[in-house]
Amino acid sequence: MSTSEPLLVLDDLHVRVADGEPILRGLSLTVPVGEVHALMGPNGSGKSTLANTLLGNPSYEITQGRIVFRGEDITELSTDDRAARGMFLGFQHPEAIPGVNVLNFLRQALSARRGIDMSVLEIRMGLMEWTKRLGMDESFLDRYLNEGFSGGEKKRNEILQMAMLEPELAVLDETDSGLDIDALRVVSEGITEVRTDRPDLGILLITHYRRILEHLTPDAVHILLDGRIAESGGPDLAERLEAGGFDAFRAEANA
Repeated sequence: MSTSEPLLVLDDLHVRVADGEPILRGLSLTVPVGEVHALMGPNGSGKSTLANTLLGNPSYEITQGRIVFRGEDITELSTDDRAARGMFLGFQHPEAIPGVNVLNFLRQALSARRGIDMSVLEIRMGLMEWTKRLGMDESFLDRYLNEGFSGGEKKRNEILQMAMLEPELAVLDETDSGLDIDALRVVSEGITEVRTDRPDLGILLITHYRRILEHLTPDAVHILLDGRIAESGGPDLAERLEAGGFDAFRAEANA
């Protein structure tokens, strides 16, 4: 699926929370077009900091390095501008928005993404197709966004958004968090369904655990420790992590 130009390049990225200690300390990473890259690390390693930095959260300050997306330096761009260019973030803990149903939320988001005013009918037709493909009940569309949703429903809603918004890159921040085995399988199948429809979609999958990788085979795995990539490799790297834990990689990095 790869083309000559990478989809995402993180070049020597240093990030801190405003006026705080550095969290990312020289992180470099490349995601080609159409590939799934898993980023694995323990609590406090900088995984969620990276996700927030990629989508331009103003609470995180880039002090050095750059973010290059589809050949363009987007380091200084706003969240809206990054989203308009085709970046998508699936949140670890999606927030509820009372009074705004799923259909209207996606109508506003997709209108902003495409730069035109989408009709309710257009959005509903697209959503009806995708809810069917993702095995979701159509009544889901008229529920308030994430209000009263189970953990699995919130994550499936994120996948529905990803399908409708048609991003070039999806950054999925601990999509497996809080899911039981059945919900994890359903969400993983949903991601696979979206990739079937859009084979050039690049995914940066941020996770603690290997279990989601049993359903989504990554093209590459990166181990994040103390704000840097300690090691990168193929899917077997996740198996080594399962066997030896993060301490084994920390020991190698310090050897």
